[in-house]
Amino acid sequence: MKPSFLFLSAAMFFPACLRGDTLYQTTPQGERVVIQRDAIVVRDDSSALVYKHFELKERRVVKARLNKGSQPFTVVTTSAADRQRIVETWKHFGIKAAVTDKAGKTTRLYDAYLDFYPPGGRGSLLESVPPRVAIPILLDAGGAKEVEFSEIGRIEFQGDRIKVVARDGQISEGRFLMPTDQPAEVRFLGITEQYDPADEEVFDFSLSLSKIKQVQFEP
Repeated sequence: MKPSFLFLSAAMFFPACLRGDTLYQTTPQGERVVIQRDAIVVRDDSSALVYKHFELKERRVVKARLNKGSQPFTVVTTSAADRQRIVETWKHFGIKAAVTDKAGKTTRLYDAYLDFYPPGGRGSLLESVPPRVAIPILLDAGGAKEVEFSEIGRIEFQGDRIKVVARDGQISEGRFLMPTDQPAEVRFLGITEQYDPADEEVFDFSLSLSKIKQVQFEP
């Protein structure tokens, strides 16, 4: 994922006392400018900086990579306790949900989203099939739509069928509409209470939709 230098930082919405790692770049004119605040750097070597931060528009934690070149990057790091507080803030702003699998186990998640993987594989399928905080449905009544997680009360899964109950009571039924014609596995991902801020991944829970019975979203 390529970082944007013109993004709206979630730091504007976070309490001023909560600060994670801060990333700077030195311009050709010798000026040091802030690239990202409230981040957690997970890798810093001779070739690149890899860090996590909260993307407010997508309401989820994302990972970015800065390739090191002629313009150097520097990082001001914070303590492990500060990093944990940043994660707790991320949890507050992301999508919250309780996922019940077909065996009956329920897991509470924060910063929940969908992503697409090669069947049985690891890593994102294609950059052209981005993660999302919405579920696309091929409707029984005809047509298709994508329902944002923020509008959903719960999703029920039965075989290849999906029932989406919106917060306003509207019900949509049909099948998952795969946004690619390539073989893919759809997974529901997020952060649990046990998430380690030092983890290079932006999730510690990952479950195929085929193994989920119900997802209950929190306000």
